[in-house]
Amino acid sequence: MSDSVSIADGAALIVIDVQQGFDDPFWGPRDNPAADANIERLIAAWTEAGRPIVVVHHDSRGELSPLHPDNPGNALKSYVAAAPAALSISKTVNSAFYGEPDLDAWLRASGIDQVVIAGIQTNMCCETTARMAGNLGYDVLFVPDAMHTFDLEAPDGGTVAAAELSRITAINLAGGEFARIATTDQLTR
Repeated sequence: MSDSVSIADGAALIVIDVQQGFDDPFWGPRDNPAADANIERLIAAWTEAGRPIVVVHHDSRGELSPLHPDNPGNALKSYVAAAPAALSISKTVNSAFYGEPDLDAWLRASGIDQVVIAGIQTNMCCETTARMAGNLGYDVLFVPDAMHTFDLEAPDGGTVAAAELSRITAINLAGGEFARIATTDQLTR
């Protein structure tokens, strides 16, 4: 990973699903305890630079999910709720590009061709959004230290640790056409 990352003046920070429900034990063990602090640093840097922030909110269809609209966990964490969002998106699936309003249409109308992705979960909604952004031709900066995920049970019955899932996600995205990997420090200098 290079020490420098070029950030476009109008680069959009896309903050994905930073909701209170992800603090619920429902999800199991997680990685990266510094994720919230790093997301907050990115929001502060984007606010100070006058760059656009997109806040994405997941409305789960599963009634037992902490992210279901009827549950208190659906609410954004306070530091994200206070962010000066240029656009707020509600979604029910993995990708922010399938939410309302239309993220791709807004980015194109705003003349934005670079996006920075942070949020929850690294290997789920963050990765899916990054892959779609890459496929749509955006310059994608993926920031794993400003994300976290949870341990998952593998099809063979074993468990894959959250940190390993995050590592593999970064490898997959960086090894293809989807994204460049960046750190919070690189983006907040």
